[in-house]
Amino acid sequence: MTGRALATALVLCGLGAAACGGTTADLARDRVGVPPVAATAAHPVTGGTAATPAGSATGAASASAASPTPVGKPLSGKVVVIDPGHNGQNYRHPAEINKQVDVLTKRKACDTTGTATANGYSEAAFTWDVSQRLDKILKNRGAKVVLTRQDNTGVGPCITQRAAIGNKARANVAISIHADGAGPANHGFHVIIPKRIGGPVDPVVKASERLGFDVRDAMRSGTGLPYSTYIGKDALDYRNDIGGLNLSTVPKVLVECGNMKNPTEAARFQQPAFRQKIALSLANGLQQYLTH
Repeated sequence: MTGRALATALVLCGLGAAACGGTTADLARDRVGVPPVAATAAHPVTGGTAATPAGSATGAASASAASPTPVGKPLSGKVVVIDPGHNGQNYRHPAEINKQVDVLTKRKACDTTGTATANGYSEAAFTWDVSQRLDKILKNRGAKVVLTRQDNTGVGPCITQRAAIGNKARANVAISIHADGAGPANHGFHVIIPKRIGGPVDPVVKASERLGFDVRDAMRSGTGLPYSTYIGKDALDYRNDIGGLNLSTVPKVLVECGNMKNPTEAARFQQPAFRQKIALSLANGLQQYLTH
């Protein structure tokens, strides 16, 4: 195999299981309509087994001490927790979701109903759909995936429980998926990153920041959505009041995929193909973090 052919193969392996041994159907499902993650000098895109030079002492030790990553499964052995924001029946149970819980820097509602587009497409439905798509892509790449809720017809769980699920799973990474409800003139996506609070999140704040950069870059290149025009800087917002982040002991970020009150973004969010783009972009960002 030529050097150019090898490089091409490694890029494809890094982007989806189907590219390295999967079926044509897998490939179509995993990469529909979305450009691959761009390689950079700091973060070249490779498969899970190519990160360490084969000729190095570390590479030799790894090859002899551990089983190689299965072909086309760059996330084999990784645990990812996906936290779809809100839940479809939250609005029917105000007493339960308004119960105050301790997030260390303040007390907040157990959960909220979330927002919706002008024509009634709910944030809960959006986050559940994107999460289901992301779940399939990550599993196709070899990851073990844990969801903080199992459907969109229930209530909660509380933000404290959502963090606890990721902690109990000893996840390599966790991601909370949301969409914002700002004024209709505002648009763009942003990633919320935890701050140090003298609490359980402190040891993973730096790792969460790196995760935030990787997810931000993948969202921008994969969806074409602009950085938020109304919050954060360069689509990054550092906060110490998000319960699901404050209580996390694993690297975690919260992604506001855009503004559901903005007519343009609302229309795009209601397109299945665009939700697939978002899911694939998030998967690429997670993989970038987990394999580099």
